[in-house]
Amino acid sequence: MGLSRSAKRVLWFVLLCLTVVCVVVATEEEDGRRKHAYVAMMYMGTPRDYEFYVATRVMMRSLARLGVDADRVVLASVDVPARWVHTMQKEDGLKVVSVENLRNPYEKQGNFDKRFKLTLNKLYAWSLVQYDRVVMIDSDNIFLQKTDELFQCGEFCAVFINPCIFHTGLFVLQPSTEVFKHMVHELEIGRENPDGADQGFLAGYFPDLLGRPMFNPPENGTKLVGAYRLPLGYQMDASYYYLKLRWSIPCGPNSVITFPSAPWLKPWYWWSWPVLPLGLSWHEQRRQNLGYGSEMPVILIQSLLYVGIIAVTRLARPSLSKLCYNRRPEKNTSFLLSMLKVATLWSMLAAYTVPFFLIPRTIHPLLGWPLYLLGSAALNSIVINVFLLPPLAVLTTWLGLLGALFVMAYPYYSDGLVRALVVFMYAFCCSPVVWASLVKIMGSLQVLVEREAYFPRLGEPTPPTAEFTKLY
Repeated sequence: MGLSRSAKRVLWFVLLCLTVVCVVVATEEEDGRRKHAYVAMMYMGTPRDYEFYVATRVMMRSLARLGVDADRVVLASVDVPARWVHTMQKEDGLKVVSVENLRNPYEKQGNFDKRFKLTLNKLYAWSLVQYDRVVMIDSDNIFLQKTDELFQCGEFCAVFINPCIFHTGLFVLQPSTEVFKHMVHELEIGRENPDGADQGFLAGYFPDLLGRPMFNPPENGTKLVGAYRLPLGYQMDASYYYLKLRWSIPCGPNSVITFPSAPWLKPWYWWSWPVLPLGLSWHEQRRQNLGYGSEMPVILIQSLLYVGIIAVTRLARPSLSKLCYNRRPEKNTSFLLSMLKVATLWSMLAAYTVPFFLIPRTIHPLLGWPLYLLGSAALNSIVINVFLLPPLAVLTTWLGLLGALFVMAYPYYSDGLVRALVVFMYAFCCSPVVWASLVKIMGSLQVLVEREAYFPRLGEPTPPTAEFTKLY
């Protein structure tokens, strides 16, 4: 029995639609175009530009390792170095979109923080109209698992870390030229912004998000319409972890860790562990995705230099005779003693601070801390041999610091409060020992100054005595 004319028309129409869909899908696959994107922001002008560059690369590579079905895009200001852009494009497979810095009209506010001056560049995410949905992310996020279900969210979705204000370290948006132009207009007319950064601007631009329903991705993969609150598991504040030393977030998948902390306690700094235990998680992602090849030559050179310093200071013990000009103790001994004490204290302080600033900031903690201890030991060996001080007294602080690292790194504390109390008790018990070592060092300097043969008259050669020889 043949089909009717109307049935044939319907069949031809269905076949035509299927053909068009197949052609569109095939074209998108050939062009490599995707409907969704994870987008990060990069700009210049802070002392930590390189660290954020490394952090962005690590985060984007970790997303690729998770197999996300989306483009990975970086909104880079035009002053980002060309070699960085080239590296991100060629080595990391990122799409870099160059943007002009948006002028921040809130710079003269009393509470304005200069490091947030260019964070309003984040608004460029609304201009990426080639995508249906964009997940905007800060570089200090750690992705624990794939979060592609976020692309099913509505026009704007964010997490409320603070009970009343959502966090802009991760949010979902639907790009729109009209919204972007309106946001830029709001900047030009000076819309009220409590902190002068992207956080305050977006919180004021979407004031009703707190009353919106919680996002729950539909099982059929369809996209929602409207604004939604994201479950806390999409932006787990690292401070929650330090309270219990484990994750205890019941709502939503534990997918993303964020670090909205002080800038010098970001997870990529080598000193963040074991002070903040989660820093090791970030470095594990870097080890798997990016590696440490760029920093290793510096690490090797510094290690050899410190070992050489220790070897030289043990073979040759310099004297302080060049600092002393006559032997009239009634006039110069007390002044000389004061100068020696000041020089010793400053030298010991330098021995602990100089190595800290020489180590590459984003190196792995298990490389950074040993290198720091080696460097401080090497410089302390100079102090010991120049001022003829008792080694154990000088190295007491060094040993105390080493013990503190072991106390903080102990992995079996029941919670963060117990860990903090143990660290406090350790510091309390170590303080008298450190003070006693400092008193002993000052006493050694007093004895050194009182050795009359140690101070020859200026211009008068004095043959070394037996007592003077014993000093060497």
